[in-house]
Amino acid sequence: MARIAFILLTHKDPQGVIDQARRLTATGDYVSIHFDKRAPKAMFQQIKDALGDHPGVAFASRRLHCGWGEWSLVAATLEALRAAEKAFPQATHFYMLSGDCMPIKSAEFARNFLEAEECDYIESFDFFDSDWIKTGFKEERLIYRHWFNERTQKWLFYTSYELQKRFNLTRDVPKDIQVMIGSQWWCLRRQTVEAILELIRQRPEIVRFFSTTWIPDETFFQTLVAHLVPRKQIRTRTLTFLIFTDYGMPVTFYNDQYDLLLRQGYLFARKISPEALDLRERLGALWQTQGLDFAIAAEGRQLFGFLTGRGRIGRRFAPRFWETDGSLGHERVVHMVVAKKWHIAKRLTAAIRDRTEVPAVDYVFNEQEANLPDMGGVANSVGKRERHRRALVKLMFEQFDSRQLVFCVDPSALALIADFDGDRAETRVLFIDSRFDDDYVRGHMARVGLVSPDAPPDMVDRLLPIMRSDLEHEADRVKEAGFRRLSTLSETAGTDRNAAALAEFLDITPDEARALAETPYLFDD
Repeated sequence: MARIAFILLTHKDPQGVIDQARRLTATGDYVSIHFDKRAPKAMFQQIKDALGDHPGVAFASRRLHCGWGEWSLVAATLEALRAAEKAFPQATHFYMLSGDCMPIKSAEFARNFLEAEECDYIESFDFFDSDWIKTGFKEERLIYRHWFNERTQKWLFYTSYELQKRFNLTRDVPKDIQVMIGSQWWCLRRQTVEAILELIRQRPEIVRFFSTTWIPDETFFQTLVAHLVPRKQIRTRTLTFLIFTDYGMPVTFYNDQYDLLLRQGYLFARKISPEALDLRERLGALWQTQGLDFAIAAEGRQLFGFLTGRGRIGRRFAPRFWETDGSLGHERVVHMVVAKKWHIAKRLTAAIRDRTEVPAVDYVFNEQEANLPDMGGVANSVGKRERHRRALVKLMFEQFDSRQLVFCVDPSALALIADFDGDRAETRVLFIDSRFDDDYVRGHMARVGLVSPDAPPDMVDRLLPIMRSDLEHEADRVKEAGFRRLSTLSETAGTDRNAAALAEFLDITPDEARALAETPYLFDD
């Protein structure tokens, strides 16, 4: 009889992880967990306290800091895979899952399905000849070395790439290896997993190569399975149902989609909304059901395309991001840098991107160029961003695949700050307290169109104290608004106090905070 060891990679919602592990193991299957080291220690401890002595649960021997597009995701998978292979000798199949996945068939159905054919389920298409990659880098993913995170270390990522390109510092794929590509959601037989682990033990150059490729979770297992397993024993498909929107974002499923999901020819689905509590409860119970037949219609993608193509507005088929806002989610942390002197705030966010793993953008509601991630052009209007600000921020969280996000806000936008402070997400405000000398106030009046370049100097001088008072009033309103988590950064506070404020604001180490506080020319005008 098939027994499944689920390889669970997750970084949030510890109670959801606990519930999922208990649900999947209740039928005699197994779970091996890697919980991202970026997450707070208390979250992981909650999982360990609940599942540490569970006979059907194993934990990766090392927890790694994971980032989208990095080798760390593959390394974390290998850690959980090794733990499962060692801890569960009765496991016949190893199934890759995320914390957002839920079963859409019963365990009984899944086992019968896996026993029906002696094969592995993994998308595996020729890297160079297929059209699996639609846009962006293709061969550049492989022939150049990628040491930096494209989302959190954008300047380093692209500078390194441009230098390698300029000096023709390319490399070859390891000999006798044909690189393949496909989805990272797979289900592999035990003999395939054992063969992969043995191959990388014998040939460390394979790991060295893939560890500096870009987005290796789409190529590593896909390549090695094709290298080790006869083609007739590979089904080039995933057993996890997922749909992507026109903008490359995975569709989220809600309570009213239970019947739709059960009709799909897959064993699991992602992403299930954390707020779809009824759907989660029903799918969780479904996994333990016996004797249930499933009528497979497999119309999900066609129906999604049909309805969204006609502008359907609603929750069932993932509306475009500006059609609904909703909560950001209680597990997320919004970090707002509130500063009148934009150049200071942007120096700080640049340092955050360079020196930490916390994603940081600039004045997204004020400036067109704000170091946003690539969102397929859906945020190309500043006006649209402002009208649908919470939905935009929610989309950025998903794009960065992070529970934290830093962005800049002008102190005049007090209602915007208060809006986020009222969300279920945790909101932290870092106010940069600045001094406004006459030169700055004159420049500010010109920038906002209060005075023209040829305005008489005596008129400008008469306006100076009025405008300075207005700027100071804006600052006082932010300080006195009663925000739940407010920290202050000031050029007069000194490095120690500023570092303490940054450590509290970002949840980073004292050394990281001090490095940010000592950013060269941070407060210079």
